[in-house]
Amino acid sequence: MNRRSYIKERADKGQREGRRSKRTSTKDIGHVILFLAVFLGIWQVIFSLGVFPKVSLPSPAMVAQSFADLLFSGSLFTSIGMTMWRLVTGFSISIILGMGIGLLMVRFRDFGKTMSSFAVGLQSFPSIAWVPFAILLVGLNDFGILFVVVMSSIFSVMLSTYSGIRNIHSIYLHAARNMGAHGVSLFAQVMIPAATPSLIIGIRQAWSFAWHALIGAEILIAASIGLGHILLVGREFQLMDQIIASMITIFAIGFVFDRLIFYKLEDKVRARWGLNQGNE
Repeated sequence: MNRRSYIKERADKGQREGRRSKRTSTKDIGHVILFLAVFLGIWQVIFSLGVFPKVSLPSPAMVAQSFADLLFSGSLFTSIGMTMWRLVTGFSISIILGMGIGLLMVRFRDFGKTMSSFAVGLQSFPSIAWVPFAILLVGLNDFGILFVVVMSSIFSVMLSTYSGIRNIHSIYLHAARNMGAHGVSLFAQVMIPAATPSLIIGIRQAWSFAWHALIGAEILIAASIGLGHILLVGREFQLMDQIIASMITIFAIGFVFDRLIFYKLEDKVRARWGLNQGNE
């Protein structure tokens, strides 16, 4: 096969994969719409039958009205902006510190073995349990919330970095060294690509932990602004429609981040390093 035929074959394959991906995305959107329609229908039926009091389970229309009120008052946009600032800041700190400590764990074996055991235990530690510690150590402020977010997500990044690099097959390292790769080039061109799947999984998991911890911390530390504050106000005044509207917003943000950012990022990174070739 000559070079021109090879290039044409690769281009045709890329177009076929693009069309298949587009069909899959359209099908997924259709499934989501169908699920939401069925869910809203069941919800409306339960409300109409009066299974629960209106104060406990408002109708979809009442929740939509509460959502519109939050939008028009501007409080929803302000709360989302503040919550996202806390999430990005805390999550960024977790990634930087987690990857740094993970690399130190790889470099110093005894430290890595000891720290990995502690990290596994601390990773399973409930994120809410960090809140009293943060209040007493840092205080009732944004730094306390950030502390909870970081402590809830850093260990996932740390362990994924440590296990991803440590579990690289030795044949890759031997082959790279025989081809002249050493030091920084070996780390950047061989070790990082080989550890990428584990790193991505750890980062996605860490983001999930950070998101859960953030909302809980905003509620318990009584943040003055944020989605947790809206939930707190709804609980204090028994505004179930506002609570459900906030929960829908939290779910929507989580869904968008996972599907449109982390899922896409994972595909791009794997394609960049040639890690999808086994699926071709």
